[in-house]
Amino acid sequence: MQSLWMLLACAMFAMMGAFVKVAADLGATLPEVVLFRGIPSVLLLSFWAYSTRRTLRPTCWRPHIWRNVSGIVSMWMGFFALSHLALATAVSLNYTAPLFIAGWLLFFGGAQRDPVRVLAVLAGFLGVLGVLRPSVERDQWLAALLGLCGGGLAAVAMMQIRQLGRIGEPEWRTVLLFSLGVCLSGLVGISIQGWRTSDPLALLALTGLGLVGLVGQLTMTRAFGLGSTLLTAALQYTTIIFAALIGMLFWGDRPAPLAWAGMALIIGSGLLSVWRTHTDSRTLHDRGGSPAGGSQTKEVNPS
Repeated sequence: MQSLWMLLACAMFAMMGAFVKVAADLGATLPEVVLFRGIPSVLLLSFWAYSTRRTLRPTCWRPHIWRNVSGIVSMWMGFFALSHLALATAVSLNYTAPLFIAGWLLFFGGAQRDPVRVLAVLAGFLGVLGVLRPSVERDQWLAALLGLCGGGLAAVAMMQIRQLGRIGEPEWRTVLLFSLGVCLSGLVGISIQGWRTSDPLALLALTGLGLVGLVGQLTMTRAFGLGSTLLTAALQYTTIIFAALIGMLFWGDRPAPLAWAGMALIIGSGLLSVWRTHTDSRTLHDRGGSPAGGSQTKEVNPS
């Protein structure tokens, strides 16, 4: 059941990326896309918190602020990449976050420089080059660069989520405060650009991305709560596969063999980094310590 929940979440996130592309193709602006990503979560979680008399006041504001800043900027960058790149390419860049975490722990976080971790980082970024080289046209390099930077900022957001978990912040409050920040950033963008979308199909696509994004977030949270964190974190990479299939079906994308090889390297190296983080955490837990850099094994894509 855990695997089914996670696979459903990955399918939802791939569909969310597809809705972003459809909405952008129909004239929706980036602030409008961001706003609709946050609205369903805000409405649902606010109603639930009010009906169950939950407090929105966090125990500590600092990690929430860092999580929101890094996660929101990452989302803007990721959605920009989705609007301008092939679906599988943009999603692959977004899922480089665990590689950035592994690189940080390897060079700055005090993690042991073992061959597995080094191999994961090197192979992962070779995979990024494989995805970029045949898939990105000359006028798409800005979108590709922003997509990759979004993956790096997503890694920062993941580490803040772990920090919030360690201090006892409930997941619903973390998601709600993040969603409020997402909506606020979208409203700021709309106040600058104005509301431009009038196409009913574009509005339908915006509504769809918000709904499937919410379902994806809820089902992923459910999957992480049911059992093996390692299995769940590994299964999240099927989002890349779902995105590639959707891109082939609806946009006629045909990734080059080198791009397929790059995706395989990103997935494989991500699995290696997740596994290594998991084994390090278990070893240090058995010794009564904590992982280098304060990392835990739960990795949830912040978008």
